[in-house]
Amino acid sequence: MSRLFFVALCLTFLCAVSAFAGEFRVAQVQIEGNRRVATAAIRGAISINPGDVVTYGQIDTNVRNIYALGGFYNITARVDVVQESNILVFELQELPLVRTLEYQGNKKLSDQKLRDRNNLRPPFIFDHNRVRSSVEELKNAYVKDGYHAVEIVTQLITDDRGEASLVYQIDEGRKIRIRNIDFVGNEVLSKRALLKNMETKERWFLSWLTGRGVFLEEAMELDVERIKMAYYDIGYQDVIVQQPVVTLVDDRYLNIEIEIDEGPQYRVGNISISGDMLYPEDQLLKQVKLQEGEVFSRLELRDSIVALTDLYADSGYAYVNVIPLTTKRSEELLFDIELEIEQGVQVSIERVDISGNVRTRDKVIRRQIPVIEGELYSSSKLKEANRRIRNLGFFEEVQITDRPGSAEDLSVVEVAVDERLTGTFSIGLGYSSVDKLMAQGSITQENFLGRGLDVSLSGSVGSKSTTYSLAVTDPYFLDTEWTLGGEVYRSQREYRDYDDYRTGGAIRAGHPVSRNSRVFLTYRYEQKEIRNLSAVALNNPFIVEQAGTSTLSSITTQWVRNSTDFFEDPSRGGVTRISLEYAGLGGTEHFLRPIASHRHFFPLFWGTVFSVHGEIGYITSTRGDDVSLGERFFLGGIRTIRGFKTREVGPQEGSVFVGGEKMAYFNLEYLFPVYRPLGLQGVIFYDTGNAWRDSEDYFSDMRHSAGAGIRWRSPLGPLRFEWGYNLSPRDNERKSVFEFTIGRPF
Repeated sequence: MSRLFFVALCLTFLCAVSAFAGEFRVAQVQIEGNRRVATAAIRGAISINPGDVVTYGQIDTNVRNIYALGGFYNITARVDVVQESNILVFELQELPLVRTLEYQGNKKLSDQKLRDRNNLRPPFIFDHNRVRSSVEELKNAYVKDGYHAVEIVTQLITDDRGEASLVYQIDEGRKIRIRNIDFVGNEVLSKRALLKNMETKERWFLSWLTGRGVFLEEAMELDVERIKMAYYDIGYQDVIVQQPVVTLVDDRYLNIEIEIDEGPQYRVGNISISGDMLYPEDQLLKQVKLQEGEVFSRLELRDSIVALTDLYADSGYAYVNVIPLTTKRSEELLFDIELEIEQGVQVSIERVDISGNVRTRDKVIRRQIPVIEGELYSSSKLKEANRRIRNLGFFEEVQITDRPGSAEDLSVVEVAVDERLTGTFSIGLGYSSVDKLMAQGSITQENFLGRGLDVSLSGSVGSKSTTYSLAVTDPYFLDTEWTLGGEVYRSQREYRDYDDYRTGGAIRAGHPVSRNSRVFLTYRYEQKEIRNLSAVALNNPFIVEQAGTSTLSSITTQWVRNSTDFFEDPSRGGVTRISLEYAGLGGTEHFLRPIASHRHFFPLFWGTVFSVHGEIGYITSTRGDDVSLGERFFLGGIRTIRGFKTREVGPQEGSVFVGGEKMAYFNLEYLFPVYRPLGLQGVIFYDTGNAWRDSEDYFSDMRHSAGAGIRWRSPLGPLRFEWGYNLSPRDNERKSVFEFTIGRPF
């Protein structure tokens, strides 16, 4: 019996081998091991049915089909022979279901930040490729923060139900920044000049605050193109900039080396204009920035194209196309330039569409657009519209574009705006020997009711002073170009030697006289009282004479010209103010007060700005007596001469500051970006000036100060920290004064 059993077993084995070597019939198809993947889905991927004659190759194909479903990390196929029938069994081992993600070892980036950067979202079937991709995403998050030496490994912890937790074990390493960016082969442009054109920078002492010195591959790729453009703009058209070589040194810092082959410098050969000649060629050539024999610059070529485009666009040819055709003469190192003009049809404006304004009424925007439906298209007028709408201060972004209208010769101008918070709540704290601790605050709405009305309520409360004011201004009264506004105010200030009380109001009207200038006429009425004189003041005849009640009734004419590019944060242009105030329309005050001031902005390298400001004033009595104490000039403080306490620069009698009939002061400021994405700026300043008696000469005994500060257009509103240093302190004067203000939009 045992011998027969052995023979039968051998025959069965030989049959099985024969079946796998060739063909065999399958009696049944069974699936084993699946838990989460439905059996019906698996059977749908299997093309073998009971009764089919199959080969090993067909079984292998079906295994691959099951793998394609996903969710399995191992699949085996076997043939069981039961009662001389072949049973095909697919044995499956499923990938675990990841229920949770865990992070270990992370300190610099929180779990939430890592979850936000991770492209995996539980629950999901474990996939090696997706996990590797998520590790790279997390590494990139660390690299963006300067942690280039970060190491991340994963561990899969699986339970008996086939469910798992994926653990990211993180070794953050040290924060690594760029120590050196070196250039090889550059002779024409220095390292400093090349770095100026790059977004990627070397680390510096404020990198912990600004983030400067971080290496980003995408930014570096753009920097390579920026370096090329810098060479193109000075005639080196054959420049070759190799890909940067980035070296991690001792897991502490990065060194970057960029090799440059500058090539020869090209100049401008022949220049001509062809195509649709709206004007004579010699007139069109005046718009071309390049001249024969000059260094060939792609920047000046672009500027020339823009100038010609604007010239045609201002005549209604909105879709003019200026095509630069350049011919390179390598042996002579020259570029011949032909500017071919396709003017297209003359276009009129069909309509102006405005979008994005939720609170602001259309008319507030529309009145800033110097074009109307039906007139010829004008590029310069649309640029002016963009400038004027931005300068309203109501919008974060302003985009003006055009698209074809209902006919070939019609264009639709689209104005898209993104509204910003126009209300401001600002507060300030200060301390001086006069006012002691003082709090200041204001609530301002520059776009009240969406009509462009400017409404402000301000006040200051301190141990020595209290001030309240309410002002309303309509810049386009009754939808005209007239400005009409008014204010009422009340103030009480306790000085060391007397108290000053004022209650009054003013009405102001204005009208534009040119593109950038306006004239204003202001009537002011004020009741004043000086009382509570100290013992020291009682010994001063001038102060004693000023005690009591007085009335001011004056009219002021003012001319204001503002040619800055952006009112809130100018980088070029200037602001001029000239005013003349006459008091004597009734009341007890009789004087004439002219004041002139100008501030100019000059853009410099690396986004820095230099500004010069000067103001000069004079006041004289029209009755030959002394000018009252309250109308004299008092300098000092954050708005005039920093480094001195408020109102403590000028003539004094004993310990009492009595102000001057003359004043002049000047401010020099150098503004530089500290961190552009946050709107953080630094400032270095120099102030000088003084106030003088009528008998003294202007600019005699000038006081001087210098200092530095930080300015930030923060989410809380404009913020200023400034330290002023008195360069020649006198007795009882501080060597330095610190002041700050802060505000918050609502």
